[in-house]
Amino acid sequence: MEQSGGKDDSGIYAAARITYSGSVAPNGASGNVTSTDVNWTPPPCWYAPFLGAKDFKAKMSKDIERQLKTPGIGSTAGSALTELKRHYEAGYGWSDNPGYEDYNIDKDGEGMFWAGVENPNEPDMLKRNSCNDLPFWVENGEAPPPRYEEAITPQILAALAYQHMQLPDTEVTLAPEQTTKVNLPTWAWLDKAVFDEVQATAALNVQATTTARPVSLTLEPGTDDAVTYPASGECVINDDGSIGEAYARGKANLTPPCGIKYLRSSGNDAYNLQATITWEIFWTGTGGAGGDLPEGTFGNGQAVAVQEIQAVNR
Repeated sequence: MEQSGGKDDSGIYAAARITYSGSVAPNGASGNVTSTDVNWTPPPCWYAPFLGAKDFKAKMSKDIERQLKTPGIGSTAGSALTELKRHYEAGYGWSDNPGYEDYNIDKDGEGMFWAGVENPNEPDMLKRNSCNDLPFWVENGEAPPPRYEEAITPQILAALAYQHMQLPDTEVTLAPEQTTKVNLPTWAWLDKAVFDEVQATAALNVQATTTARPVSLTLEPGTDDAVTYPASGECVINDDGSIGEAYARGKANLTPPCGIKYLRSSGNDAYNLQATITWEIFWTGTGGAGGDLPEGTFGNGQAVAVQEIQAVNR
C-alpha cells in the first residue's frame, strides 16, 4: 500500500493508493464497462488506513506548525489549527471525536490513523471531497466506528474494481464477412475461446476480485431496414459458453440462431453494426465476503457493406 498525506484548503487528506490487477484499464483510468443500472455508481471517496502513530505525528505536527507560522494567517484559521493541535496532542475532543494524547504514540504498532481518500475518477468535486472527517484511530483487527459508512471494505473495493475493469474488445464473427447481400441471412457468433469471463482485483489492507461473465450478445443492425435473429436481437449464451452458431457449408437455407438480414443495400457506404455484450458481474473478497453487482455492457461497432443482389448461390 502506497501512502502520502498532507493538508490542503479542504482539510486533511490521505492517499492510500489501491493497487489494481487483472483486466483493468492502464494508469488508473476508468474501464470500458457500463453499468445497466443508471443509479449505480462507484464510491466518490472512502476512508482508509493512512499511517501509524509515529509516522502520523511526524507528518501532522510538522504540517500544523508550518501553517501556524504562515504570515497573515487569520484568527479563525489560527484558532482552528490550535484546536486541531490540541485534539491530537492534548486529548481535546468533542462528540464522537475523542482526543488523543501525543498522537497515540504509546499505541504505535497497535493500530493506524485512517483518513479520507478521493476517488480520482469521480467528476463531481463536491462528492470527491465529502470524506472530510479528521483522521481517526482504529485498533488493529477492529472495524472503524459505524458512522464511517465509507470506510474501505471488500465491497467498496469490488465496486472500484468494477469501475476500472477493462472488457475485451471482441469482434463478432460474421458469415458472410464484412460484405453481405440484401435478403441474405448473415450468421453471427462468438466462440468461447475469445469470449470468456474477465476478472479485476482491487487491494488495500483487504482485497476483492470482481468477475464479469458474459451472458448475452445484442445485435443492432445500424438501420431500420433489417431484421434480427432472434427478433429481439438478443442472442443468449449456449451451454458450451459460446454465443450463436458458426456458419458451415450446408446451412445456407437455415435460419441462423443469431444473426441479421439486411433488407436494403448500403450503397457505397456500410452499416454500422453494433454488437453489445452483456456481462453478469459478481465479486468475492477477504473473509469470504461476496455478492452481486449490476450487470455491465460493452459494445463494438463493425462496418457491414450490403450489396443489392437478389439471388445468391452459396
